[in-house]
Amino acid sequence: MTTSLTPAGPPFGRTGGAGRARLAVALVFAVHGAVGGTFVSRIPWIKDHLGLSPGQLGLALVMPAIGSSLAMPLAGRVVHRYGGRASVAGLLSLCCLALALPVLAPSLPVLCLFLLAYGATAGMSDVAMNAQGVEIEQRLGRSIMSSLHGMWSAGGLVAAGIGILAVHQDVDPRIQIGVTAFVLLLIAQPVCGALPDVRAAEHAEAPPRFALPPRSSLVIGLVGFCAVFAEGASMDWSGVYLREVTGASPAVAAAAYTAFSLTMAISRLAGDVVIRRLGAVRAARLSGAIATGGGLLVVAADRPALAVPGFALIGVGVAVVVPLAFAAAGRIGSNPSQAIAGVATVTYTSGLIAPAIIGGLAQATSLTVSFGVVTALAAALMLSAGALRRAEDHAPGTEPVNVITPESKKPFEKNTPAI
Repeated sequence: MTTSLTPAGPPFGRTGGAGRARLAVALVFAVHGAVGGTFVSRIPWIKDHLGLSPGQLGLALVMPAIGSSLAMPLAGRVVHRYGGRASVAGLLSLCCLALALPVLAPSLPVLCLFLLAYGATAGMSDVAMNAQGVEIEQRLGRSIMSSLHGMWSAGGLVAAGIGILAVHQDVDPRIQIGVTAFVLLLIAQPVCGALPDVRAAEHAEAPPRFALPPRSSLVIGLVGFCAVFAEGASMDWSGVYLREVTGASPAVAAAAYTAFSLTMAISRLAGDVVIRRLGAVRAARLSGAIATGGGLLVVAADRPALAVPGFALIGVGVAVVVPLAFAAAGRIGSNPSQAIAGVATVTYTSGLIAPAIIGGLAQATSLTVSFGVVTALAAALMLSAGALRRAEDHAPGTEPVNVITPESKKPFEKNTPAI
């Protein structure tokens, strides 16, 4: 299926429209990250409140990923019908509201249903906001996707910190999350109003209600798959690795996750500079080399002083790969939302299965062998980075491919409301 597109409009004007649009989409990413960070901070309370065993909790925590994977293919149809601005506003608002559901669940089955809904809204809003990011990047003429994902990481870290503070102050999680969801919802509405109103042409064919990922996005998705596998494995198993393999104290083991998260966030915020200088393919290969070096340090580590820097380097290495994959998907086809949904489905599936595969390998062999696999996938980034080359031919400043309305053909600052 192909979708007929209208030509892209002129570049941004010089009176601040570009700055407002970029700030708006950056805040959208931060709000989305804050939703996730808030939820993660209250997982231990949910476990204790419902009396869940580790296995039951593991089952429940699979539900958001399943909900995302099932719902993301619907996002292309939603964006086509309602336009980019309204889609992000509606889906992000639903995501904020869904944040309040898990702490209200009275039992495991209800919790699983609530987490499916939470994952579905988070996944669809993720696709819609990445499509907006690609559009704004294309019209700005320079890379911004890495810093947008950095804002997502920063939003998650800040929200998780607030959640930890609320735990120490014995704030009821239902009150804390309810207030947080309401505040994020209030922030999201005016922020989304400042996004460009990107729409399909009137004569464009609507995508299927449930669109399977296009083949072109699957190849790019494999690049993201390698990065997200390393990311998911490191996030979930770094502390265990430090404790069981290197004999670290609980405090030092926790530092491994902190080092990984902070280096990833900082690298994403600074990554656009590297991408602009090197291009997508070379930046991805450099990322793969750094992540591979970190993985080798982790595998060789016999003490925490080697393993913690190793996990930090993995964080640096994988930081910009997923933003590059989403940006590439948004440029190669006639339906950016559908292509981004395809890449997101492949990459997030990697994040879903990575912790389980690492655990299974560790059970059959050892954690060291498991992270040998992680290192091999990081090395595969250097070989698979060429999949981004086709998208690099349509890099920002060359050939815009996204769709805008006749209104948005006017100077951008005239149709982009202030935040």
